[in-house]
Amino acid sequence: MPTSTASHTGSHKISALLFRHEIILLLVLVAEWFFFNSVGRRFGSLDNTFDLMRHSAEIGLLALVMTPIILTGGIDLSVGSLLGLCAILFGKLWRDAGMSLPLAAVCTLLIGALAGGLNAVLIARLRLPALIVTLGTYSLFRGLAEAITRGVDTFTNFPTSFLTLGQGHTAGLPTQVWFFLVVAIAIWLLVHQTTFGRSLRAIGFAPEGARFAGLAVERRIAQAYILAGVVAALAAIIYTARLGQAKADAGTGYELLAITAVVLGGTSIFGGIGSVHGTLLGVAAIAVLNNGLVHARQPREMAGMLTGALLLAALSASALPKLLAKFRPPRHSASPSS
Repeated sequence: MPTSTASHTGSHKISALLFRHEIILLLVLVAEWFFFNSVGRRFGSLDNTFDLMRHSAEIGLLALVMTPIILTGGIDLSVGSLLGLCAILFGKLWRDAGMSLPLAAVCTLLIGALAGGLNAVLIARLRLPALIVTLGTYSLFRGLAEAITRGVDTFTNFPTSFLTLGQGHTAGLPTQVWFFLVVAIAIWLLVHQTTFGRSLRAIGFAPEGARFAGLAVERRIAQAYILAGVVAALAAIIYTARLGQAKADAGTGYELLAITAVVLGGTSIFGGIGSVHGTLLGVAAIAVLNNGLVHARQPREMAGMLTGALLLAALSASALPKLLAKFRPPRHSASPSS
């Protein structure tokens, strides 16, 4: 291979690597960190880093399980409302039904699975649009939480041993971070190292083609929504332990932050393309932005504005390679004589 051709190939590979969505997002995350560390006195401290991890665990869990759903071309707008419903049901099972906390937690996870199963039946079995179904269950779950608590009942006075789950430390890290890491590793392996994950991408690219290829499309989609329900219930338990209370408005707006993190991480909203590590970078970028604005003493309204701007900027930057390819001069093959 001629030297010029080899160097051209090498530079092309380097530019392709630099323009990868995850690399761009990582650079944005690093820039965020250095900026807020320069304007906020305590932003880079260990205590604030732990606080950042602690407050982003629940949204991170929802974003992780949203990734397989969006890979199939679906969406789940109900996870935030389901978190709120599971939180108050967990409190009610413990306080009013007299269950032990471990038993109440197991029952809450089962309730999350049932709620995810409701979405699964309507979307996978009846083939109703995921957007409309989860918009309906979004209102249903939040309405049930309001009805059960009558809008005023709050569950508090949890034992200190339980509050350690959301407020304590284990092996040098906030306790809930270990739960988050276990779920993150499990979802990463599921999506990137199994035939299940490959089938999710195939479904996202072409559902009918996946059916003709012999994939159990409905079953795979149903499993993704049930998994989301279980992890949303886990996030509800961690949320309750972190705040020390459970109330009906828990998790309000979390579904939008989770979806933003997934799309910001490079997962196509149309399905078929995406990665779990991209989602993790998206979660980190949003967490650093929200936490940094507090330390920079900026109004909370800026968080939503800048999150939207960050999402648009990341999406635009990831489209640069395609744009540059249009203006790149065509390559001419060498003549036989040369």
